[in-house]
Amino acid sequence: MLGWMLPGSADATTAVSTKPVQVGPTPVGGSRFTLVAGPCTIETREQLLTVARRVRLDGASALRGGVFKMRTDPRSFQGLGPAALEFVDEVRRETGLPFIVEVTAPEQIDVLAGRVDALQVGSRNMHNYYLLKELGRTRVPILLKRGLAAQLREWLLAAEYILAGGNEAIILCERGIRTFEPETRNTLDLAGAVWARHHSPFPVLVDPSHATGRPELIAPMCLAAAAAGLDGVMVEVHPEPEAALADGFQALTPDGFTALATALAPVLAAVGRS
Repeated sequence: MLGWMLPGSADATTAVSTKPVQVGPTPVGGSRFTLVAGPCTIETREQLLTVARRVRLDGASALRGGVFKMRTDPRSFQGLGPAALEFVDEVRRETGLPFIVEVTAPEQIDVLAGRVDALQVGSRNMHNYYLLKELGRTRVPILLKRGLAAQLREWLLAAEYILAGGNEAIILCERGIRTFEPETRNTLDLAGAVWARHHSPFPVLVDPSHATGRPELIAPMCLAAAAAGLDGVMVEVHPEPEAALADGFQALTPDGFTALATALAPVLAAVGRS
């Protein structure tokens, strides 16, 4: 292990210092709260530009958008693939914000690494150890989402696979776990996210869009994450959620994102972050 020990081991620590991770011009962790926003998947140039311009005005720290999509239903929209990267290039140039894209297979790493600022490992791939090993050989920051049925220890061990290859630029993201409760898409494990923040050297974000599946619950969960001392949130924003090709039911509108950013400001001030 590289400088820290998992709880439960003989040399486990319980107060690990978090090291900020530089994602393009944006440091994740430290005194600033990171607000990542964008569509679930990139559909058109106009859709991506509309969202990116708006969330930037409201204080977004980084952008997100799917190029390759992991979908439960094989008949669902799987993303535009490499063609979407032209839109990513344009948005990065115009906004100056870093862009995070999910990688779903090892062969996509080289395609994406030179065009985006961080690579996301989705919940379905948290246990894809071959992919994690390959990402460990890169020097691109990795955002590692927790698997929907993964224990906290398994989540940190997945991060160890990336660390073992020499890549220490890791960000953890709690995106909800599967429980028996049907009223929300998943269950946000806020306590688990705080636990990971205290027991690893990695910044920890929360994804309340996937965790709740309900736009009216996104802002309350973001406020809770900020109050709990976590390092940021990742939310989905779409100009027309009802017409989205993927997961529109869990996306904020641009106006909803503005309201979220406004609500976050006093909470962040109260906990000494910006």
